[in-house]
Amino acid sequence: MQRPNDPGFLLVLEGIDGAGKSTLARQIAGQCDALGLASVISREPTDGPHGTALRRSAKTGRLGLDEELDLFLKDRAEHVETLIRPALARGEIVILDRYYFSTAAYQGARGGDPAEIIARNERFAPAPDLVLLLDIDPLGGTGRIRQRGDVPDDFEAESYLAKVRAIFLALSQPCVHRVDAARSADDVFRECAVLVSDALADAGLLSRVT
Repeated sequence: MQRPNDPGFLLVLEGIDGAGKSTLARQIAGQCDALGLASVISREPTDGPHGTALRRSAKTGRLGLDEELDLFLKDRAEHVETLIRPALARGEIVILDRYYFSTAAYQGARGGDPAEIIARNERFAPAPDLVLLLDIDPLGGTGRIRQRGDVPDDFEAESYLAKVRAIFLALSQPCVHRVDAARSADDVFRECAVLVSDALADAGLLSRVT
């Protein structure tokens, strides 16, 4: 049976802030390069107008739940049409730092219905082939944020992140694999590299290696 994202592959990295998603995205892109597979890294919210408004609100004061969710949906719809679907159609490995599971978790922690949010997104956004859920406790995540010289914003308060984490851990989709992100970046990558290689092999993509 043909995969929905064929000939490409959609890999999503999820988890609370400070879990190590950006570092892992770069490592997996390097893994794809070593395997001879073209890849592209992107993130959400994007740097487009809707994503920029969301990032600004994290610093200046969060928007209401409905307005925030609307911006996430508009930002993602543009992302899907301008980057994600074209890259998948070219047969590339698309590596996303956050996707709609983050929207379900973060807006769900504000009172939204996570299942409904996921359903709304899946009406237009392609479902991932693989989700690596980097799990770390909120104290550890915010500690890493401070270690890199940043100050936690309105999306990163520990009490709020505890609710977000609980929603992430409740995800039961077969594509979601929980990874202990409290370990070193190298240890996390070693585990994830195996998961990615296995998923690519199952998808029949490693035959592209030259």
